[in-house]
Amino acid sequence: MSERPVKTYPTLGCCGLDCGLCPRYYTVGTSRCPGCCGPEFFDKMPSCGYITCCVKKKGLEVCAQCDEFPCARFETWLDKCGEYDSILTHAKVKTNLDFIRSHGIEEFMEQQAKRIRLLERMLEGFNDGRSRSFYCIATTLLSIGDLEIALEKAGQSLKADRVEPDDIKARAKILRGYLNDLAAGKGIELGLRKKKGK
Repeated sequence: MSERPVKTYPTLGCCGLDCGLCPRYYTVGTSRCPGCCGPEFFDKMPSCGYITCCVKKKGLEVCAQCDEFPCARFETWLDKCGEYDSILTHAKVKTNLDFIRSHGIEEFMEQQAKRIRLLERMLEGFNDGRSRSFYCIATTLLSIGDLEIALEKAGQSLKADRVEPDDIKARAKILRGYLNDLAAGKGIELGLRKKKGK
């Protein structure tokens, strides 16, 4: 049996999804996703058509590196991405892939690493047990600058209001408020999206 492929950058899905900004990537326990083709991926997750073509057949990290991109498999999804999809973060797929085509995967990964560090700060200092998915969506959809502003303002509010370090509920409420305000100002939706017709 041939060796199973493991990508260099499992925090980036070959289809352009930000796996390193997904709640499943930060789950503790056996249900944790190791990222796209990350360690033990094929023991835990089913493969997909994008992985089969991009990683297994062509040995690429991401579909944007393919000479045939965007292929027929992608065209419909990219045209409609985010419009009919209940998963908000899918709206970034086209932007991510276009960025990689224009600037290269290394530059994209540098930006993603910054987002991951900001997300980890949120999870370490502001996660009340119910905010992980919200922070993952925020770090995917908001700009790095906006994320930094939200964390800075939250820190200032914590000091001004003398919020205790162990009052995680208050800490989460403050940060979520700043993230929601910044998102609303940009017309970005951070809550769960209702499916069309519901």
